[in-house]
Amino acid sequence: MKQLNQGLTAERKKQLDHDIIAIGIITCIVLTLILAVFGKQFNGFIYDRTSPVLPRVALAAVCGQFALAGLGITAVCIYRKEKFTNFGLTKKNLVPALLLSLACCVPDFIYNLVMGNVHPWCPFIDVFTTKELLSSSLPVKALGFELTAIAWGFFEGFNYVVIRDKLSERYHSDHRFWDTGAFVCAVMCILIHGVIGVTPDAFMNMLVTMFLIYGMLIVRKETGNAWGCVLIFFVYWNAL
Repeated sequence: MKQLNQGLTAERKKQLDHDIIAIGIITCIVLTLILAVFGKQFNGFIYDRTSPVLPRVALAAVCGQFALAGLGITAVCIYRKEKFTNFGLTKKNLVPALLLSLACCVPDFIYNLVMGNVHPWCPFIDVFTTKELLSSSLPVKALGFELTAIAWGFFEGFNYVVIRDKLSERYHSDHRFWDTGAFVCAVMCILIHGVIGVTPDAFMNMLVTMFLIYGMLIVRKETGNAWGCVLIFFVYWNAL
């Protein structure tokens, strides 16, 4: 088969294009279902504190968070028969990846500290059901936090990794610290989380958020290890 630039065959480029489009379509379908079709019923149940917390956590984790930040990449990986370990879930360079990824959080932490937005540390404390889980019985707490950790911890971080890897393989850059996939993921993050504005404070918030996401994905690229991206969403994002 005729080889194209970057060492990719035409077939591989076509596969990557299809994978990226499929992830986008699945995410858009989920967003449409949540926001336009079932939004009122969905939000009415998961935010109803009179209902048991565990079913609400399960619904939000599976049909909300995982569906948005996990279903697309999982479906594509199953279809392509790609293992998650192919995307940097390895022991190689584990410690440097973890430490360098956490270092990417420093500008964001300083900004939030100056702005008075830092509160006592607790993993996933900013997830809306966490405080209820903390006051629940041990079995409910254990299962609820496991679901929370999988959806808001593992998949929220790993989703960026898979998308970045596929975009960067498809649109390769020869510049060491410029990465198309990492940049697209950083922009995705600020758009999804509404971290965008024109005031100086909002602009600075946008910059430090972009640096965090872009930085952790550059660390993944440089070290070949993706666990640092996952770690951020366990111990920093939603924790402070």
